[in-house]
Amino acid sequence: MHYNCLIVDDEVELAKMTAEYFDMFDIKTQYVDSAVSCFDFLKENETDMILLDINLKDGSGFDVCRKIREDYQLPILFISARQSDDDVLVALSIGGDDYVKKPYSLSVLLAKVKVNLKRVEQIKKLSENSVDSDNGRKDTSSENQTGDDIKEAITLDPSTMSAVMNGNHIPLKAKEFALLKVLYENKNTIVTKDRLFNEVWGDSFYGDGTLNVHIRKLREKLEKDANNPEYIKTVWGTGYILEM
Repeated sequence: MHYNCLIVDDEVELAKMTAEYFDMFDIKTQYVDSAVSCFDFLKENETDMILLDINLKDGSGFDVCRKIREDYQLPILFISARQSDDDVLVALSIGGDDYVKKPYSLSVLLAKVKVNLKRVEQIKKLSENSVDSDNGRKDTSSENQTGDDIKEAITLDPSTMSAVMNGNHIPLKAKEFALLKVLYENKNTIVTKDRLFNEVWGDSFYGDGTLNVHIRKLREKLEKDANNPEYIKTVWGTGYILEM
């Protein structure tokens, strides 16, 4: 069965209330209360995104996230009562796309979920269009280059949510892909932090740490030397620029 959202949280009443609230807005949601139940669910069902607590009764949400990332590229939003910046940085660095601190506002959480579901739908459409385009294209090296080329060395592949460098696919998380896409669409132009927050995360409720972690991860995957980036450069106090 297909669901829009899976909640993994051992606070059952909170998870149930959140799922019922989402269902009111036509977001088909299911909830489970353990890591084991999460993996059992994924074996039998599909979901577009996951809301994941850190402290589960049978393990750590961090471990669950790492395991999910081995097989899935769907958005993962951490929901946790743990407040430290270290927890946020760990969550984002291991594969999380967002971090929502408890107690959360249902309306704000709903807005974040809607943004991610909309992005998932956009990626699906891009993938379908990419397949249609490939079916009608001759297999020549010149024609295999798309409008998403970066310095003729990087191509964005929406169908696998990855970057392609010299023929090698580099998997990206949902937020990394969205971030790179925004930077490319505004190449050689400074993109402000506020704009990146709004277009990638859907709001500006995050601190610089969230953006810095994702930029760092992109550089580690795309740059020869993440400490001396050739493509994604910082404009201090303002934002970032993709130089091509």
